[in-house]
Amino acid sequence: MQQRGSEQPPSVALYWDFENLHASLCEARQEGAYSKQDNRFRVQEPLIDIQAVVELAASFGPIAINRAYCNWQYFSRYRDALLQCAVELIQLFPPGGSAKNGADISLCLDAMEDMGRFSHIGTIIIVGGDSDFMPVSQKVKAAGRSLVGIGTRKSTNRHWAKSCHAFHYYDNLQAPGTAAAPSAESLAEDAAAGLLTRAIRLLAQAQGDAWVSPQAVWQMIRRLDSTFDPKEYGHANFPAMLSAFGALLEVSEAGQAPMIRLR
Repeated sequence: MQQRGSEQPPSVALYWDFENLHASLCEARQEGAYSKQDNRFRVQEPLIDIQAVVELAASFGPIAINRAYCNWQYFSRYRDALLQCAVELIQLFPPGGSAKNGADISLCLDAMEDMGRFSHIGTIIIVGGDSDFMPVSQKVKAAGRSLVGIGTRKSTNRHWAKSCHAFHYYDNLQAPGTAAAPSAESLAEDAAAGLLTRAIRLLAQAQGDAWVSPQAVWQMIRRLDSTFDPKEYGHANFPAMLSAFGALLEVSEAGQAPMIRLR
């Protein structure tokens, strides 16, 4: 499904098997660090870079659904990051002391229902590495939607990964770095330049081409930060902001519309 004219591109539905990813990261640090029952049922230290996953999801289109499944009573320390990224939390209580919370089943059922209800959803993204997700992959493909998986390299079932149209290993995601600045002005410029750079890199990765259109970059920036306004950074508009960051960008006008890429 391609964007036509000024129409909005197909949207993204992002579903997290949150505990699955958190447990994988715990086990990667130390085997048995999460699987032991006394470790599972206690307040967990935050390990997941939620923003990095959401930014990757945004590279596929505007996020319409961002829903995470977990027994949240043990994951309260993720609160600020979850709120910052506008994640909808689905509370799941395990039916027994050592039983699974059934996140994968609930997630798959919701994904199927959402595809049927919302025709604008073009991409389904599932965060989790279990082979339990394989049946839903066939349904997503049959519905003509794209399926993207995200999971850790060590804990992801390889058959599940290969059943997706694209699979991204969480291990390869990197949070954007921010450098301290000596003044408010330079800090603002660093923030604007950082957001612009992230938007271009995400688009280039998604499209497989370093050259991207300024319009697509602006749309990506608004997905990453809906509050962004060039005027707050001293630029009259977005084209003026691009001109101000000419040292970061190359411009090509070989085609009908100008294209840009990072130097």
